Amino acid sequence: DLDIALAEAVAEAVGGASFAGDLSDEAVAGDLIARTIARYERIDILVNNAGGGILRPFLDHTPETLRTTIDRNLWTAVWCCWHALPHMKAAGYGRIINIGADSVRNGLVDHAGYNAAKGGVHAMTTGLAREFAPYGITVNTVAPCAVQTQQLEDVRAVNPALVDKVVAIIPLGRPAAESEVAGMAAYLAGPDGGFVTGQVLSVNGGTNML
Repeated sequence: DLDIALAEAVAEAVGGASFAGDLSDEAVAGDLIARTIARYERIDILVNNAGGGILRPFLDHTPETLRTTIDRNLWTAVWCCWHALPHMKAAGYGRIINIGADSVRNGLVDHAGYNAAKGGVHAMTTGLAREFAPYGITVNTVAPCAVQTQQLEDVRAVNPALVDKVVAIIPLGRPAAESEVAGMAAYLAGPDGGFVTGQVLSVNGGTNML
């Protein structure tokens, strides 16, 4: 997390280690991976869950808000993968799970800048999956629609109409629960997910259907 207090609270709850820093900075991402190796001697699973889009009409963006959106959602994943993959390759095993976005597939209102970043994550997924499959490494993306988080409530407080539009296109009529998105990530990280790679798996309440 960017907030060490929040990271420490979660680490205490799950019995893990905490880390605070901006993972869009290559050196910070490298430090995270290095500390992980120092503590656990290996990395089996990487979940690229750092993010946070600035959602607004494209022409209302500034260079700073566009850069921030891409930094948070694309460069964080790029640098963590770049630093973790050598360790996974050496071990002959790894599971990388990126958190993408269903909005990449449906052109959701006010999401063009965000989709530019998450679309990069989706595309990186397939490239890495093919390149590193020979080393026992799977790479997939979980693509949720709206998720019931504090961030969603923060957006609702500023722009309730946007949240209403986003939820209105979900056939199940509600945002996803955090546990429903986490459950898909857990499946991909677990033994039953070992033959799934290079996929973007939607957890979207039916927003897009195949």
